Amino acid sequence: MPALLTVEDLAVAFRGRSVVEGVSFAVEPGETVALVGESGSGKSVTALSCLRLLPPGGANPAGRILLDGTEVLRAPEHELRRLRGGVAGMVFQEPMTSLNPLHTVGRQVAEAVVLHQPGMRGAALRERVIHLLRRAGFANAEERLAAYPHQLSGGQRQRVMIAAALANDPKLLIADEPTTALDVTIQAQILELLADLKRRLNMALLLITHDLQIVRRHADRVVVMKDGRAVEQGPVAAVFEAPRHDYTRMLLATEPRGRPAPVAPDAPVVMEAERIKVHFPIRRGVLRRTVGHVKAVDGVSVAIREGETVGLVGESGSGKTTLGLALLRLEGSEGPIRFEGAPIQGLDRKRLRPLRRRMQIVFQDPYGALSPRMTVAEIVGEGLAVHEPHLSRAERGRAVAAALEEVGLDPGMADRYPHEFSGGQRQRIAIARALVLKPRLVVLDEPTSALDVSVQAQVVELLRALQERHRLAYLFISHDLRVVRAMAHRIIVLRDGRVVEEGEAERIIAAPREPYTRALMAAAFELAAAEPEVVRT
Repeated sequence: MPALLTVEDLAVAFRGRSVVEGVSFAVEPGETVALVGESGSGKSVTALSCLRLLPPGGANPAGRILLDGTEVLRAPEHELRRLRGGVAGMVFQEPMTSLNPLHTVGRQVAEAVVLHQPGMRGAALRERVIHLLRRAGFANAEERLAAYPHQLSGGQRQRVMIAAALANDPKLLIADEPTTALDVTIQAQILELLADLKRRLNMALLLITHDLQIVRRHADRVVVMKDGRAVEQGPVAAVFEAPRHDYTRMLLATEPRGRPAPVAPDAPVVMEAERIKVHFPIRRGVLRRTVGHVKAVDGVSVAIREGETVGLVGESGSGKTTLGLALLRLEGSEGPIRFEGAPIQGLDRKRLRPLRRRMQIVFQDPYGALSPRMTVAEIVGEGLAVHEPHLSRAERGRAVAAALEEVGLDPGMADRYPHEFSGGQRQRIAIARALVLKPRLVVLDEPTSALDVSVQAQVVELLRALQERHRLAYLFISHDLRVVRAMAHRIIVLRDGRVVEEGEAERIIAAPREPYTRALMAAAFELAAAEPEVVRT
């Protein structure tokens, strides 16, 4: 049987700069092939090339790509339309930039269905959309049809993307970091869903990921990429047990390790909040009357001391990000909030502005948080221009360069724009922007979700070093409990806007008391335990 997807000697250059060179691999029907490698290694560019989705004009792909018998790089537009969605569906890395903010979830999934099944209308189309959303993990699919992307959590938006990609039961699904924004339990459900679809539909999967646990558990073969080249490939078991290339061995040996420095016994409380509530009204009818409330955060109390990291964990939609925004007064809430001992709940925008430099946030979606019209130097230096206007241009430039170096980026990249960076690099820019002002409190909303494993470990080390040096207080929001274990002193577990369990990090991880917490820990650390021993060289 011929391969469903064949890539031969693929080379891609942007304006004369080579980003992929000499990449070859094949995907058989019903097979899962994983592309792995660090940010900027060419994984996503390779995947986008398979459906000729690279931006016109700037990209110059060469080589040969054969998809279901069609030569992709030379196919006419009408043939590409048939391939995209009909033969191969795609789940993009950043759902917020892929979903239309002006259209409801139901409409966007329906568009994916109608594009290849124009005769489907009315009740049949509605039932198909509901079915797809349920398959992608929405228990309340009917209630979500009228929701807009901004009303969903990051994980829920990713599930909408998966539902749209599966709309026409494609032969091949290209999934670019499909579980990046998902918590561990939903991640497991989505991966099991994809595995089940593979079995039932004999669907092939091209999986782009930085999570080696996912590769080991779900892929048949792996292609390891570095600097635009495929340095090693083969069956997953063979590559993981006996990697031949030094780079592969490094990836397998890298994970966030260690523990944060202990908190000083007399460390003052930097941020404290009591019984915080964030309730969003549900409005229906012509007059849009309030008929109920979504209790996103419902009576949560939290205190964060100087030099302490509080880990906030829970499934997508549990209220983690909403609580973080409420503490920074970026979301309306009820309940007293004190920062550095002073109440801030009643302060207006003018009185809050001087405090902003001392409480910063790193958002979950780095691309959506970075202005595409500003250079990296302007993005990172924007806070300095607002809060330290006395700095000269040269002093501001040196501060920006130092911040970029701290997060592992070359200061020579400061004149580039966000679209010229990979997802992981954009996340590092966002971290540099938050830390350049040396704040007292930083809310870190999934700061490592877009990063490959080696950079994850570097960023964890960086955040811990900065915390120890400047006695920073962190609210660390994450679905990756292995990273939380390496970062947090205490953990708060949220579910449906309420605290399920809280306590010292080691105790919560080693001996969770509540069934929900035990399920979260089992999903994270049973996967970790399944990883093979790797000889460290």
